[in-house]
Amino acid sequence: MNKRRLKEFLIILQIFILSIIDALTYVIFIIDNKFAPAGIAGIATMIQYKYGISLGFVSLIYNVPLCIFAILKIDKRFGFYSMLFCVSQALWYLFFQNVALSKWKYDAGGVDTIFPCLIAGFILGFVYAGCYSLSSSTGGTDIISKYVCKKKPFFNFFFVSFALNAFVAILSLFVYSTPTESGLALDYRPVSLCLTYCLVSSIFGNLIIKNGQQAYCVTVISERTEEIEKAILEKLKHTATRLTGEGVYHSKQENVLLCVINKQQLPDFEQILKGYPDTFSYVSVVDKTIGVFRRSRDDLNEVLSAKNRTQN
Repeated sequence: MNKRRLKEFLIILQIFILSIIDALTYVIFIIDNKFAPAGIAGIATMIQYKYGISLGFVSLIYNVPLCIFAILKIDKRFGFYSMLFCVSQALWYLFFQNVALSKWKYDAGGVDTIFPCLIAGFILGFVYAGCYSLSSSTGGTDIISKYVCKKKPFFNFFFVSFALNAFVAILSLFVYSTPTESGLALDYRPVSLCLTYCLVSSIFGNLIIKNGQQAYCVTVISERTEEIEKAILEKLKHTATRLTGEGVYHSKQENVLLCVINKQQLPDFEQILKGYPDTFSYVSVVDKTIGVFRRSRDDLNEVLSAKNRTQN
């Protein structure tokens, strides 16, 4: 198996694992606690509660057409991976629904339901982030969002997503309320749980995505850039980019180093710069890196050896 096929296999394997986690989360933490999560999946959850039609079947009904649409109109790879996740999640949910998992289920019985809601929010936020990193999605509004962003890059999809989630939250007020002789005894707990789930899953999912792609760019202005470059290569096993700049005050040319590092390397970089008190530097946050960010240790050792030979 070549590297490309191995990489593809590992991506598909991760998608299957995420779909299993997603299905288990619905079975163990959501369904029995009578609240609807965000998006179209929340509507499917309420349909199961109200009419007894399994969420797995409802998910297939709306996700398969959306995934086909994604393959044709958005991106074949994205649509295919989304289809794998959605179909796998639905089938796993149908399987777990008929398996004796009572000892694993968190049925709060209407008391302290906030806890299964929080757990589900954290887990499905992780699933969302995992799918995003694999160029996949959990279906539903994720596909709609992707299409809108492709066609209208400057359109703020937040308002559409917020409107849909608000609709799900308001609808859950009537779906989960108890009917009485005088009408519905309104229960606002499902609304609160829906909004709490939306908040937790969004914040945690985005936090994982941001931390997974975030880096730091250190800009260094110094007359001793060659020494600093060598220290970066030796201690961080990292490289940098050298530019030439001209100071406005003295009209003197100075070397400028740009080095993009990860969060764990920042303290070591600061330690290097402490050995050069006449150096000016500043750190800026990089939200995402594109292209080659990591180089092999052999390549860096070769560069370092070449520099040592030049200096000697």
